[in-house]
Amino acid sequence: MTTTDELPYPSGWFYLARARELAPGSVLTRRFLDEDIVLHRTRGGRLRAVRPHCPHLGAQLVAGGTVAGEHLVCPVHRFAFAPDGTCVGTPDGPPPCARLEHHPLSERNGLVLAWYDPEGAAPSWEVPDTARAGVVPTAAWSTEVRTHPQEIIENTVDYRHLPVPHQAAVQELDPPTTQGPLLHTRPRRGPDRPPALRHRIRADHTFLMAGLGYLRVELPLPSLGLVGYLWAMHTPTGPRRTQMLVATACADLRRPDATGASLPRHGLHRAFARAMLKTAVGKVRQDLRIWNTKRYEPRPRLAANDEGIGLFRHWARQFYPSS
Repeated sequence: MTTTDELPYPSGWFYLARARELAPGSVLTRRFLDEDIVLHRTRGGRLRAVRPHCPHLGAQLVAGGTVAGEHLVCPVHRFAFAPDGTCVGTPDGPPPCARLEHHPLSERNGLVLAWYDPEGAAPSWEVPDTARAGVVPTAAWSTEVRTHPQEIIENTVDYRHLPVPHQAAVQELDPPTTQGPLLHTRPRRGPDRPPALRHRIRADHTFLMAGLGYLRVELPLPSLGLVGYLWAMHTPTGPRRTQMLVATACADLRRPDATGASLPRHGLHRAFARAMLKTAVGKVRQDLRIWNTKRYEPRPRLAANDEGIGLFRHWARQFYPSS
């Protein structure tokens, strides 16, 4: 392998939409891997994602597909498909033996994720929930990046680049550790911050990677009584094409359920989430020039203090076919 074009699509969970975009009866189109998929929620609330062509005569479900009760209806011949994909009705005559192909889905913290495996295997692991119930993003931003998802999320353990484009530095509190498809690390932002700010607000981040498409950052701020959350998700949409979403949320640090805050506190949470997003997007924009022009190095010449990248590369192998 010499370029990111030769990295295959990794297995794992990848972001498709925010749950609030899918009210009962709604239909959305999203790009996933090399094709569009149809994402819809039945009137009863069941969420489904199917491949874009009707098995009857190949009509596109993307433009004009509708939900009737619990069924997705083809816009051309009005064939109806049940939530399990089975054809259950036609305008005239009994339904044929036909079935829509589905992508497994999961909802986590108001985010809709789709599963991919190159061999077509069923999901073998799940993305962990946050410890605090009811946390959902209240601010979000998205962009296309001309690179592979692995190149983006690898940035998380590349501490050496931070002083250059970001004029920032971190202290590693806990080195990267892996647990199956999960990778944890805990850095502290601080050596470069003003002393007054550094002593008043501790910036200890907990990073969780779940596969190569999902990164969640938790930032407790005890002096403010708040905890911030940031998600960075990377969905492959084609060769060397990744749709990146950055989303943020905030909650009360000592409240186990994020839904129980008062209206004034909700306003504070939303304002803090917007501030977090603005800061994060600024950092991402600084990285875009690098991601959009770099190439993948399959055998990087690692230097001292690059242990995290070596560990990350070894961990990432599990998401690709062994060949």
